Amino acid sequence: MSKKLIALIGIPVGIIFISIIVLAGSYNSLVSKEESVKQANSKIEVALQRRADLIPNVVNSVKGYMKHEEDIFTKIADARSKIGSGNKETKSEGESELTSAISRLLVVQENYPELKADTQVSSLISELEGTENRLFVARKDYNDTATEYNKTIRRFPTSVIASLFGFQRAELIEAEKDAKVVPKVNLTD
Repeated sequence: MSKKLIALIGIPVGIIFISIIVLAGSYNSLVSKEESVKQANSKIEVALQRRADLIPNVVNSVKGYMKHEEDIFTKIADARSKIGSGNKETKSEGESELTSAISRLLVVQENYPELKADTQVSSLISELEGTENRLFVARKDYNDTATEYNKTIRRFPTSVIASLFGFQRAELIEAEKDAKVVPKVNLTD
């Protein structure tokens, strides 16, 4: 009789124990993936900060050569002020505008031989291009990480655990609607 009692108690306890181990493993996996998404987002923030720190140096170096290109500098300044706002939507709009203005600045730099010849400007422009490439890679890595996380929280049985513990879907970074429009630089006005 004692063997039957041990079996009656042991089997449910074993099932509960195994269930707890599976639950803990799934929960820990979700936490790891969620932290990977946060880390990937942090890499984007670091690249954006690097770009924000670099832009004033580029602008100040180029300004002396391009007094008549004040429009680009105004747009860069406006975009940077939007990025500094606390509003997520305004910040996103500023990021898009800054990317467009930087593209225009890079095109203009290509059209001015004296800018290309200036080593300081060339070095800063090269740094800015490198930063833009880092930003592209960081955004791609974020989307890859967020997609994997989103897939995980939607798969059964992990979806039950994700729902139970409040894991939320990670938003993907998408191109702004005007990102497909090539920036125009008019050097004759």
